[in-house]
Amino acid sequence: MRTLLATIVFLAVLTACGSVASVSSRTDQVEGAARGRVAQVWLTTGSRTHLLSRQPDLSLRSQEKRGQVVIDVDDRTTYQTMVGFGAAVTDASAYLLDQKLGSERDAVLRELFDRESGLGLSFMRVLMGASDFSSTHYTYDDMPAGRRDEALTQFSIDADRPHKLPVLRRALALNPQLRIVASPWSAPAWMKSNGSLIQGTLRPDSYGVFAGYLRRFVRAYEAEGVPIFAITLQNEPAFEPPDYPGMRLTAAARAELIGRHVGPLFAASGIRARILDWDHNWDHPEEPLSVLSDSIARRYVSGIAWHCYAGSASAQEVVRAAHPDKDVYFTECSGGTWAPDFADNLQWTVSTLLIGSVRAWARGVALWNLALDETGGPHLGGCGNCRGVITIDSRSGAVTRNEEYYALAHASRFVRPGAHRIASSTDVGGLQSVAFRNADDGSIVLIVLNTSTSVVPLAIRARDALMSYAMPARAVATVRWR
Repeated sequence: MRTLLATIVFLAVLTACGSVASVSSRTDQVEGAARGRVAQVWLTTGSRTHLLSRQPDLSLRSQEKRGQVVIDVDDRTTYQTMVGFGAAVTDASAYLLDQKLGSERDAVLRELFDRESGLGLSFMRVLMGASDFSSTHYTYDDMPAGRRDEALTQFSIDADRPHKLPVLRRALALNPQLRIVASPWSAPAWMKSNGSLIQGTLRPDSYGVFAGYLRRFVRAYEAEGVPIFAITLQNEPAFEPPDYPGMRLTAAARAELIGRHVGPLFAASGIRARILDWDHNWDHPEEPLSVLSDSIARRYVSGIAWHCYAGSASAQEVVRAAHPDKDVYFTECSGGTWAPDFADNLQWTVSTLLIGSVRAWARGVALWNLALDETGGPHLGGCGNCRGVITIDSRSGAVTRNEEYYALAHASRFVRPGAHRIASSTDVGGLQSVAFRNADDGSIVLIVLNTSTSVVPLAIRARDALMSYAMPARAVATVRWR
């Protein structure tokens, strides 16, 4: 009885904060769409007055008024097909989600991953081995100093069995459309130039065995019921962190690895996991361009992965313009206590990642840690002031939904895997936008951000529909209609 009461209280809190229960049921969504007379609206304001809150429906037969800012939506002009939105299930995130939520564990996982009642997160990143958000530094084939394991006889993913794999399996059960991209922070130390997980580069005589290591990982995860959608060769290959695992891999080294080792091995083994290059910041588009200039490597590269910490999303467009057959994915960006203002962070995340990166062809957008505790951990080295999408109090299990949660929710809850990005006007009257057409029911989803400090009278024009809405200051709204 006590557990049942706790669950009821938990769901009531979610209703009040505008998370799980703020969105209408699936039946209401279908009926509202079938009526065809209204658009549904959800709103988050920088003041936190509204947090993914359902607003009154909009008539599709409004009259345009003088002074309105017009956003035109054209679903006949289509761009990339979306994979989804999400974050990284780091060791820290998996531990907190698995161990610190008590009886609410499944309810929170449903809130994050369920397509019908939750956010439906569908593009997640996992780590091959340790990062700074791990309690120890490890890989899947660590050996004593001076010893090597060329046959990979000691390879094991046992480190992932206590927390990471159970969380991922539950997430996939809740959302079978979830796609996972996996990234190593370092090869095993015995494969590296300095014999350490920290800093160094991959030895050329280890290229073949490292390719085998990546194949072993994909196969091992598949055997655990966790298929891998894509891999990158190395997280942030132009950076050697001083106190947690990392490994420098030049563009020439990555081209060699992909074209003559990983790509051919995956193809010969029937591994369907895609290979993504770069997995680093926007400020060096010449890096993936260099890899793609290698005619052998290029045939195995499916797309390019990007991070947010330097440069701008326009770099994605530069590379895609040169190689329009290569996909674009955004795989890491973290909030933190260095930016404490909710309204500023909400605006930046929506503007830069959910609108800017997607308008620059990203098929998937993944933030950094899905969950961290009240101290920004657990971590070992690296970032000591990062913020998770949610914060899980390690003492009480209380969940705080951060600004990144609401930014992701405005996209992931409504834009389903397989949706097409469609044309919409943006940067008009202080408003930015991105629009989608869902493949399963034909619904149109428009995400609008008001970057100004005043209410903007908005008109949304789409074929024979016209909607009027007073867009609150420093707010994001998701509008959906059929």
